[in-house]
Amino acid sequence: MLKKKDLVEYFYNGIKSRENMRIGVEHEKFIINKKTLKPLSYEEPNGIKDILIRFTKNGWQPIYDDLDKTIIAVKKKNESITLEPGGQIELSGAQLENIHQTCAETNRHLSELKKIGEEFDFILLGIGVEPNLNITDFPWMPKQRYKIMKKYMPKVGKLGHHMMKRTCTNQVNLDFFSEEDMKLKYRLILNLEAIATGIFANSPFDNSKISKFKSLRSHFWHNTDPMRTGITPFVFNDNFTFETYVDYALDVPMYFIERNSRYIDMTKYTFRDFLVNFKSTNDDYTPTIKDWENHLSTLFPQVRLKKYLEIRSMDACSWELICTQPAFWVGIIYDDTSFNKAMEIVDGWTQTDREYLNQMVPVYGLKTKFKNSNVLEVAQELFNISKSGLKRRNILSINKEFDETIHFNDLEENLTKGLSPADKLIDKFKTDWNHSTMPIYKEKIY
Repeated sequence: MLKKKDLVEYFYNGIKSRENMRIGVEHEKFIINKKTLKPLSYEEPNGIKDILIRFTKNGWQPIYDDLDKTIIAVKKKNESITLEPGGQIELSGAQLENIHQTCAETNRHLSELKKIGEEFDFILLGIGVEPNLNITDFPWMPKQRYKIMKKYMPKVGKLGHHMMKRTCTNQVNLDFFSEEDMKLKYRLILNLEAIATGIFANSPFDNSKISKFKSLRSHFWHNTDPMRTGITPFVFNDNFTFETYVDYALDVPMYFIERNSRYIDMTKYTFRDFLVNFKSTNDDYTPTIKDWENHLSTLFPQVRLKKYLEIRSMDACSWELICTQPAFWVGIIYDDTSFNKAMEIVDGWTQTDREYLNQMVPVYGLKTKFKNSNVLEVAQELFNISKSGLKRRNILSINKEFDETIHFNDLEENLTKGLSPADKLIDKFKTDWNHSTMPIYKEKIY
């Protein structure tokens, strides 16, 4: 019988040794028909279903949603390829040792998907919000959980469907070696999450026009579901522990439980309700640790605690920056000197500061004013700290020619010029693209 102590123990089981810190990446991309420039539906010829089946011919194992009927994902070793609600395809990578490995994994995935795209006549677009299409242009993927979420989202926020169908993100997953280490890392990452939003902002367009946001994706998240999004201020309380996070998660409404390949709507209940009231009423509804794991995956704070820390604040970016995103965080979080220097930068930042950055950076990006300066100056300082951290790690590529800072070349150029990807897109729109977003499908695809 599942008890609260089991839920707390789940997080303790995520603790790694200090020598065994790993890096995981997750990145989403839009799959666009090359001729119509519309997203692919699931059932159409050479659509999403056929793409997943095509992966199985390359040695990937299929994952089904309903007793071997509806293929919704594929898996190979420690990697999986999954579907987002609007047909976005996501790679959930393996837990790897260094940035060279994560970048090699990313390159393999994109090359394999691009090759299928050449065969099936689609293109891949890595951007935070699709620049031209409206929400009605996107199909719904036939995953049972999405039916539940689709029905529930409008009850708690205005833009949940936009978030589900129109956005793509890149995530970085990092480990902790103790509960105390988790607390320190969580707090630093939460302080810096908006800075990363500004550095990698890449969704300035809305329905073929420049929006008022550098990261429109972040705006959609701000209006999705206040119970399960945001920057979790309790993390900065003196008494914050694994158990504190459990108490937070227990009181967030559930989406579903899965029984015999059937998803059951549980949105009327919190997990606390489920744990207390269902454990003896019906064997089918008896809470399991898998239910807890699924529930944790439906919480969407900017930094999410699982058996590792998920950094969720960044827009999807083009190929040259996907490797940069984990590199930026690893250089800060996995090097003690860099970590301490970054902690000095955020020393004294308040919850008001964090809320301000979380709300303002999606609008103004690197130009956001902050503490008699701006976010760009903070970003440049953090970049230098991260780069020094990667140099101290001194992990070389297979050919022994480069350390992990090789993945910083494009980011360094951007920050030297004071530009995010969104700023560069806006400049293109106003100049070379003659106030059109259509060239993006030739110049900015993978």
